[in-house]
Amino acid sequence: MTDPKRPKAEANDISKLLNQVLGLDRFPVAVEDIALEYTQQKFRDAPIAKVQGEDLDGFDGMLAANKKRDKWMILYNSAVSSEGRKRFTVAHEFGHYLLHRQQQEQFACGAGDIETSGEGQGGRDIEKEADEFATTLLMPLDDFRRQVDGEDLGFDLLGHCADRYGVSLTAAAIRWLEIAPQRAVLVASRDDHMLWAKSNEAAFKSGAFFATRKNAIELPQVALAHSRNCTGRAQAHDTRAQVWFPREPGEMPITEMTKVAGNYGYTLTLLVMPEAEKRWRQRDEDEEPVEDSYDRFVKLGN
Repeated sequence: MTDPKRPKAEANDISKLLNQVLGLDRFPVAVEDIALEYTQQKFRDAPIAKVQGEDLDGFDGMLAANKKRDKWMILYNSAVSSEGRKRFTVAHEFGHYLLHRQQQEQFACGAGDIETSGEGQGGRDIEKEADEFATTLLMPLDDFRRQVDGEDLGFDLLGHCADRYGVSLTAAAIRWLEIAPQRAVLVASRDDHMLWAKSNEAAFKSGAFFATRKNAIELPQVALAHSRNCTGRAQAHDTRAQVWFPREPGEMPITEMTKVAGNYGYTLTLLVMPEAEKRWRQRDEDEEPVEDSYDRFVKLGN
């Protein structure tokens, strides 16, 4: 039995080849062409033979083999209007092909599995792994750092990254969380309630997270994304961290930034805080650990 393949390592191997052939300024990644050409060269006995859009009712993407399992096909939902979403979906299914095709003959992935994936079945979470592969392939971390280092954080900067890599603003914001120098939390909301939330490692360890998988959580009424305050334009201000996280010290500041993600029909809020005080968040040894609300927290990094 072979060891499971590592999503980031698989993506980085392909990125090294692309750097050699196309140079460093090669974005956005032509993921459809790469999925076809790479598998034709490396897996000639069962390559990806087709990538195309279809009417996929209830699914964003699909990877499927033919009866002989000597050809594979990637389908993406042609009804999705966001080109960035389509590119990420193709990369996600390409990840399933490289990482998981020995496990099953078909992968049907819904909106909750791609870009903001939930928990998979069994010991390994294959949807998270496919997302990790897609993120690393489309937005290599070394290049992403070059785009954001020394720049003022905001949705304009993240929008630049989304344009450079041909991905959604949500995908770019999630990628930024991995290298955020401070505690950071990304929240997606609609109708004054959180749809999901993702914390980086520093924020999660300090207790700054939202358990939206288990609870319906309303936005704070003073939040910029709340219907009372939302203007439809990008907004930002500094406030007290206790507005969002009541257990934070009273003097702890937080920077709150919001932008409507038009293609998704929800609003993104980015919350950035300084490092937690060391006296804060000391969990009793026998206290049950708490899940991250985004998808059972996965440690971020290279």
